[in-house]
Amino acid sequence: MTKAIHRVAVVMSVAFLAVSSNACASPKTDLVLAIGGEPDTGYDPLLGWGRYGHPLFQSTLLSRDADLATKPDLATTWTLSEDRLTWTIGLRSDARFSDGSALRAKDVVFTFTEAAKAGGPIDLTVFDSARALDDHTVQITLKRPWITFTENFYALGIVPADQYGAGYARKPVGSGPYRLLSWTEGEQLIVERNPNYYGPAPAFERITFVFTDEDTSLAAARAGQVDMVSVPATAADAPPAGFRQLTVKSVDNRGLAFPMLKNEGKTNAADAPLGNAVTSDIAIRRAINLGIDRKVLVDVALLGHGTPAFGPADGLSWSNAESAVAFDIEAAKTVLDQAGWRVGEDGIRAKDGVRAAFPINYPASDSTRRALAQTVAEQLKALGIEATATGKSWDEIGRVMHSEPVLFGWGSHSPLEIYNLYQSGQGGIDYFNPGYYSNPRVDRHLAAAQGAESLEASFANWKKADFDGTTGFGPKGDAAWAWLVNLDHIYYVNSCLDIGPTQIQPHGHGWPITAMIQNWTWTCE
Repeated sequence: MTKAIHRVAVVMSVAFLAVSSNACASPKTDLVLAIGGEPDTGYDPLLGWGRYGHPLFQSTLLSRDADLATKPDLATTWTLSEDRLTWTIGLRSDARFSDGSALRAKDVVFTFTEAAKAGGPIDLTVFDSARALDDHTVQITLKRPWITFTENFYALGIVPADQYGAGYARKPVGSGPYRLLSWTEGEQLIVERNPNYYGPAPAFERITFVFTDEDTSLAAARAGQVDMVSVPATAADAPPAGFRQLTVKSVDNRGLAFPMLKNEGKTNAADAPLGNAVTSDIAIRRAINLGIDRKVLVDVALLGHGTPAFGPADGLSWSNAESAVAFDIEAAKTVLDQAGWRVGEDGIRAKDGVRAAFPINYPASDSTRRALAQTVAEQLKALGIEATATGKSWDEIGRVMHSEPVLFGWGSHSPLEIYNLYQSGQGGIDYFNPGYYSNPRVDRHLAAAQGAESLEASFANWKKADFDGTTGFGPKGDAAWAWLVNLDHIYYVNSCLDIGPTQIQPHGHGWPITAMIQNWTWTCE
């Protein structure tokens, strides 16, 4: 037995003994979960911890229920000024951190101010300033109207101004339902109930999260050593004795991003090539959207565990269901014929000396994306398009993603993602808008959405950006992407563990299941 395997076995054994010691108790008070989710930068919200799922150790200003409806958490009131620049937030007076100190407005001010300075994955680019009006009232001022700033109210865990500093990520202090007991990197995290939590006490006194690979996690479930395990589609539909399969819908999508610029030998500031002579033609992009049988993709690449995707936020309140197109291979061929893409002797179309050929790049280590890329490439042959599934490292993808199609994955509970993927000014920023898509009319719809008086009032403009009856980023408009599938997130759950209703989950299979972990209960006597 190698040292690594032995170490994992010891971790599982210790976790199992901890649970077994309470086996006679009714109800059970300890859980062991194998759902991944170990953050690279530790448990610091200012560095991105808690964006997907529950921050666990920290509380947020607002929360979402199973239907994604807004619920108060630390905030009791929240109002936006008429000019859309100032949020005034009232805080509950009974919140305390796990060390017993009171949570006050100064802590919220500190959290937002320091997160903005950190420059991490939290979107605080429009944050201007925050100040405490009194111990229980915060005022946050923005540089410009930006309705998706509200996502920070749901995702940014509040840290204590007086206790935050070097080492916080390893020993977090927060006002959430649990506090950290121990963390062995790469092996396990053990948490226990926070006695100072202001909400109803969670049913489980202690939870152990084990960080093991898929095979080890599944073996642990079969041995009864864990109470929940995240399951890939290839291992689904065979829950061990004493477990049930839980399938959760998601907006964890996969899509093909098209370079939109013409290939004229240009490069960006990072000297990466820009543009593609084939995918810059709208006829190619529209034909691909019409000519892909997404139901086959679900069946082949996801083994039936997913749904066809037509946009980046299918099923959410800001997605436009009217922009979807039906699979129609003959219509796709007609689009190409009318645009002058003629079938050559080799069966591949060409126009003005340019062959309809390109790679479909995907991260080589991702078997699901490999299956999607290969299946799409096979389907496009029927259109006379030569696509080649090509596995690359993420570094290699970063160098070609502005000039060659790439199979990306996204999915969020915020329409900010739509802005980042399609607003013209986002072109070439990190992985946002990799194709340099630009449409002034779409930009106007996006700006109107960000300037709305509330998140709910913004939904109509996000939909218009997708397709407003004339144009848009979606398949009936500019077809800037070919969205392919939404993944189902699958878990094996102990038959005695009731986790209640689940949210439609964002990108990332595993930790998002913890979104309402404080509501979980044990049902067996």
